[in-house]
Amino acid sequence: MSIWQVRRTPAHPEEAEVPVAPISVGELMQPERRGEEPRLLDLKVRVHRQLLEKINLSALDKMPRDRIEVEISHVVAELLEADGEVLNKAERTRLVDNVLDELLGLGPLEPLLQDESINDILVNGHETVFVERHGVLERVATRFQDEKHLLRIIQKIVSAVGRRVDESSPFVDARLADGSRVNAIVAPLAIDGSLLSIRKFSKKPISMEKMIEFGSMPAQVAPILQAIVGARLNIIISGGTGSGKTTLLNALSTFIDERERIVTIEDSAELQLQQEHVARLETRPPNIEGRGEVTQRDLVKNALRMRPDRIILGECRSGEAFDMLQAMNTGHDGSMTTIHANTPRDALSRIEQMIGMSGIDVSPRSARAQIASAINVVVQIGRLSDGKRKMLSLSELTGMESETITMQEIWRYKMTGRDGHGNVLGHFEATGIRPKFMSTLEAHGINLDPLLFRPGAKIGA
Repeated sequence: MSIWQVRRTPAHPEEAEVPVAPISVGELMQPERRGEEPRLLDLKVRVHRQLLEKINLSALDKMPRDRIEVEISHVVAELLEADGEVLNKAERTRLVDNVLDELLGLGPLEPLLQDESINDILVNGHETVFVERHGVLERVATRFQDEKHLLRIIQKIVSAVGRRVDESSPFVDARLADGSRVNAIVAPLAIDGSLLSIRKFSKKPISMEKMIEFGSMPAQVAPILQAIVGARLNIIISGGTGSGKTTLLNALSTFIDERERIVTIEDSAELQLQQEHVARLETRPPNIEGRGEVTQRDLVKNALRMRPDRIILGECRSGEAFDMLQAMNTGHDGSMTTIHANTPRDALSRIEQMIGMSGIDVSPRSARAQIASAINVVVQIGRLSDGKRKMLSLSELTGMESETITMQEIWRYKMTGRDGHGNVLGHFEATGIRPKFMSTLEAHGINLDPLLFRPGAKIGA
């Protein structure tokens, strides 16, 4: 099978030409820098137009990329020779790459998605693109041909996961095939052009060893977290936007026994669990008629009928908090979720507010009792001023005193200053409190070094 159209008069109906999809030549052709030579730009337009007349789009999905690249390279050479134009090897390679990225990928975004040093891609209209590298935002020369081109790329992303974005539904959460998180918002809400945000996920899941290597936590803390997961304590991961909550949740999930059945529930599937027995569920937005919506709360309720050993909720945002607490309190020990909050105490306050969003009449005292009974550990993480992500504290819930949930901090990260390059300096230290969950760990045959709890003990930089 070839990607090139049949251009002779067909002798049989089955030989008829496959119609070329209406892709704008301008959309396919993207200069890599703003001041590119007009002559080269015009040449690319001409070559792209001739390529589009020849490409059989129906064959693209059935052929490997390397074969398509070879065929396009040959035809580009023929077209250039016929036009009497000359491109050097780098220019010809760039032309071929542009065609492939547009047909098979996400156009101008493809080089950024392939760059492993980039964590976030932020598109502010078709002419302005920023990326985050190592915690620092910087503008790049990548651009789209026009607003129509940017909208087409956004539609390509969201339609792949069964979602839509248009004037009647102008913002959407979606994901890429690798789990990268996508948010898009278009006119009329986006005033100066469509906005696209992509939170990239590593192609290789970040393990606890990698987090230690990156300095997110000291090596001595990993066995503590492994013990907490192994003893089936219920865990809340709390942190601000972009602090690495989902990354830590992925890392913690590697400590779950392979023999356990795990059900994951997410708005957009991002978790990359490595266990064999994982049932993944994803919410569904309403259709164009406003029907058919499936919320996280619906999925949590359904998950209880799926015989899970553990339920992992990607992010707790509203009324599903009540059902998640019920699950934690009724035999689904070892469940985990994340929540947006700046401190462990704020995390508990947010969960209490979310219980109120469930529509169930629960008194404040009863809601707090549910929280104190269900949750065992809150892991607080944060993004420091130098852009690095750190585990900041590990706290334990110990019960209720009157109307207040009691909590004790076991370990915390203490910042001590900055070095000459602006990097935050600090160390992890023990508060001197021996956690109540130690008896649970010991019952599971897990013993931790008592020195880890010595007051002021530094357990890592």
